[in-house]
Amino acid sequence: MPEKEFKLDPDSELRFEVEGAKETVELTLLQGKAEVFGTELAPDKPYVFLSGAKVAVYTWHGCALKLNGNTEGTYIAKETPMIMYLNTHACLERMRRQADEGLANCEDTRGPVTMIVGPTDVGKSTLCRILLNYAVRMGRRPIFVDLDIGQGSIAIPGTLGALLIERAASVGEGFSQEAPLVFNFGHLYPDANMTLYNILVSRLASIVQDKMVINKKVAASGVVINTCGFVKGPGYKSLTHVAQAFEVDLIIVLDQERLYNELVRDIPFIKVVFLPKSGGVVERTGAMRAAARDDRIREYYYGLHTKYHPHSFDVSLSTVQIYKIGAPSLPDSCMPADMKVNDDHMTRLVRVEPSPKLKHHMLAVSLATQPEDLLTSNVAGFICVLDFDEDNKMMKILSPQPKPLPRTLLILTEVQFMDSN
Repeated sequence: MPEKEFKLDPDSELRFEVEGAKETVELTLLQGKAEVFGTELAPDKPYVFLSGAKVAVYTWHGCALKLNGNTEGTYIAKETPMIMYLNTHACLERMRRQADEGLANCEDTRGPVTMIVGPTDVGKSTLCRILLNYAVRMGRRPIFVDLDIGQGSIAIPGTLGALLIERAASVGEGFSQEAPLVFNFGHLYPDANMTLYNILVSRLASIVQDKMVINKKVAASGVVINTCGFVKGPGYKSLTHVAQAFEVDLIIVLDQERLYNELVRDIPFIKVVFLPKSGGVVERTGAMRAAARDDRIREYYYGLHTKYHPHSFDVSLSTVQIYKIGAPSLPDSCMPADMKVNDDHMTRLVRVEPSPKLKHHMLAVSLATQPEDLLTSNVAGFICVLDFDEDNKMMKILSPQPKPLPRTLLILTEVQFMDSN
């Protein structure tokens, strides 16, 4: 495999992509100090990146690096927004120190709740990771909230989640996924059921706020919220709802001045800051985003670097109940005079009759004990329907843990996955 060495000046970064099926690249820090999205690199330790990885290795003081493997788009960037990102972190840390002082004096206070917004492919997830890593390196324990249902970095696409960050992200794999709080939305776009999306956002916000009340260290550390890339129409309204539900202190707008000005106008009581996106951000096509979703689900079952061994087994249809959330609305012409269709149909529970149409669909295993609690209960995990046996009333599923299922109430999602392993 080709091996190359690079010498970086202070305040510069090496950018590269790993392309090609089953391609891997090793990165080693030879001299100096460097970081990948806020996580420090250990000297002389090879870090492995898999196919599809898009990496930026930044150095504050200069360093020497070695790449081993085939990369694309490899270059050294002299201009980066990292100084601005560091200044943002410094402002957040100042707010955390103020919260520390207030909590020490038994005041009802908390650290900064920060929300990062912007259109698709401007680096929102990356900035979240940088700010969270910098917070952890200062001894903080922030909460990461991911509302980007299109990608789903905490669980799978189609979910909202929260994660307590207790240590810096792994360079290759990201944050530890121990004990996440996950809610099933079941769609890839918020406008597929905006009523349900806003209900789940409010539910998640309430739980996060309760966690901050009972844990002073978490309260002082604050929250970092990642959002969807839909910033017009219903998407924009959902952003304002998120800001109100989480009682956001700071909104960071990446790349889009129009969105920045709209938020300054419409939410004057919240501090709004505009930051440029990194030049290393890669815009993805629809096909690339779909492939990334499949990769995320595959990683959920099979792991990334650590190889998991998921379980496949049959489930009797008589032992489970499957529901979907949302029913078709009646047109106004079918309603009695002077009555309009309301949003109740968007949160209606509909019992699903199992059929071969379930094949390849992801089902959420809800922690609810009663069907009426399905709407706002978090989930234990996800199973995928591999096959369907109508004659014996059985379905074969892929599960991250062995049988039996921990719960019997399942929620049908629109998210599909074809297991090729």
